[in-house]
Amino acid sequence: MPVVAAGAILWRKEKGELRVLMIHRSRYDDWSWPKGKLDKGEAVSEAAVREIKEETGLKVSLGVKLFVSDYKLDNGSKKVVHYWSAQVTDEALKKQKFEPDDEVSTFEWLSVSDAKKRMTYKHDNDPLKALIALNDKNQLDTSPFIVLRHAKATTRSDWSKGEATRPLLKTGAVQAVALTNILNSYGPKMVVTSSWKRCLDTVLPYSAKHKIKLVERSQLSELGAKNGPQRTHKLINKLVTVEKGVVVCSHRPALPTIIEALGAYGDKAQRKELEEVLILKPADMCVVHLAKGTGKKKAKIVAIEFEGPASWD
Repeated sequence: MPVVAAGAILWRKEKGELRVLMIHRSRYDDWSWPKGKLDKGEAVSEAAVREIKEETGLKVSLGVKLFVSDYKLDNGSKKVVHYWSAQVTDEALKKQKFEPDDEVSTFEWLSVSDAKKRMTYKHDNDPLKALIALNDKNQLDTSPFIVLRHAKATTRSDWSKGEATRPLLKTGAVQAVALTNILNSYGPKMVVTSSWKRCLDTVLPYSAKHKIKLVERSQLSELGAKNGPQRTHKLINKLVTVEKGVVVCSHRPALPTIIEALGAYGDKAQRKELEEVLILKPADMCVVHLAKGTGKKKAKIVAIEFEGPASWD
């Protein structure tokens, strides 16, 4: 089995210039991007945010996924590292608490050209190239639109009290708790959900832990999407313009209507990729990274990724 790790290229703009953060590990005397191995049962996005906090003292939210590095270690083992982009805000810098330790001795903010000269490993250039490409297209500053299928619920055949009240199973409740850190990895500031119980209970742990108000919308229920798809389209279009990170929790029968609305913000290939939303398992999610629109320019899909709890039991 390969060693799996996760991290990010932390970036910010200083007087319009793109700058990135590199860490120095005294044990290896190398310069690289902050990253680390996954803990047991941890999702890759969750591990990336945790490792960044541990190694740099910075609290960040993940942006577009940049690259998955695949290489061999000195002992012959295979290592796979998932890299995201992650913007560091002025507020995050003010709250940064970095203490040198045996793992990371120091860090530096560097220009792209200086980072290329400083990096110890050639494979570290791959995620940097992806970051630069996004910046050149003005698509580095994004907001997440997360489409979440509710967690595992009691089967329809085992529930006779109406679809709106059908609850989560114990496994689903575990998934809902597991989602709190995964969702937080992307930093959504708004949670919009179907008013049906199984959806509400899926996002309630995240909402409660991070003190984010739950917004209930009937357009996201099975009946709402079936009887008034144009109203569901209108809701999705409205939420896309929020540009502060949104979680939309809904049901499998409503997903085709939701992705049809989202597809208007992407190209043909991206609309095809969004079709994978239709086969999401309970508690799985699709993260659509949207480049922020300016003026009359509408938001645009930059990238799409899929994730869910690492453990189903």
